[in-house]
Amino acid sequence: MRLSTCCRLLPILVLAACDAPADVPWQGYIEGEYVYVAAPVAGYLQQLGAPRGSRVGMGQPVFQLEADLEKAAVTEAQAREQAAAGRLDNLKSPRREQEIAGLQAQLQAASVALKLSETRLKQQQQLADGGFISSTALDEARTARDRDLAQVTNMRAQLAAYRLAIGRSDEVRAAEAETAAANAVTTQRQWQMGRKTALAPATGEITETYFQVGEWVPAGQPVVSLLPDDRRKIRFYVPEPQLATVQPGMSIRVRCDGCKEPIQAVVRFIAAQPEFTPPVIYSRDSRAKLVFRVEAEPRPSGQAKLLRPGLPVEIERARG
Repeated sequence: MRLSTCCRLLPILVLAACDAPADVPWQGYIEGEYVYVAAPVAGYLQQLGAPRGSRVGMGQPVFQLEADLEKAAVTEAQAREQAAAGRLDNLKSPRREQEIAGLQAQLQAASVALKLSETRLKQQQQLADGGFISSTALDEARTARDRDLAQVTNMRAQLAAYRLAIGRSDEVRAAEAETAAANAVTTQRQWQMGRKTALAPATGEITETYFQVGEWVPAGQPVVSLLPDDRRKIRFYVPEPQLATVQPGMSIRVRCDGCKEPIQAVVRFIAAQPEFTPPVIYSRDSRAKLVFRVEAEPRPSGQAKLLRPGLPVEIERARG
């Protein structure tokens, strides 16, 4: 009787053992977030400093475009900037003694000319009163006296302005505006020339190059693609019944072919909507199941560089 009972229970135990949930690793793959390095200005590709497959550090030159025109533009802008600064300094500085002496000499000459023209006017006036000359000659003498008087008045005003620096505020403001504009143009030209050389925005690997040396590169067109070391993520899919066991911030272990030991990672994202198992991880058991996409970030380690985009991986919950 006992033997028959055991024989009846054995199939049930076997079936129960087969139906027991096993800790099956989740399937996934590595995905890379690429950075496409481009220049905001156009030009011929002069140098490709980082060929495909090479590693670069942050700030390392990746490629360089021809910049002869930009260099000439910077030289021109700097020359204009220096000229504007020189004019501004000249207006702000006190007048030189030589300039004042020159104006004094011109005023003295104008004063002598005025005395002569006044003397001649008196003579012409006396001759006109006696009827010896015409009124036209008198008018010419009076015009000459008025011209010399205006010249003396003008020279006296210039000399006073030079000595007292009166009436130059508008010129100084105009020179300051011109200097500021020249500085802005120089900055703009230097920015354009600096953008002819593209620097790596992060440490990583050059995965592809899109132009050869000597080819014309349009503005904004990527020349190389860079995969930063910290922009690799693990994408895997969790079946709907197991979703409650996965939370953001949870530690996981990633296994891959070629990895000597599991790589530690942290869950960063869980999709809000389910989807069918993607073709990339199809299997006979999971191809018809609804799954949720989960993304994790590997912790920094020497083995993290082995996680190349497209590499299939298996994910387990971290123990301990």
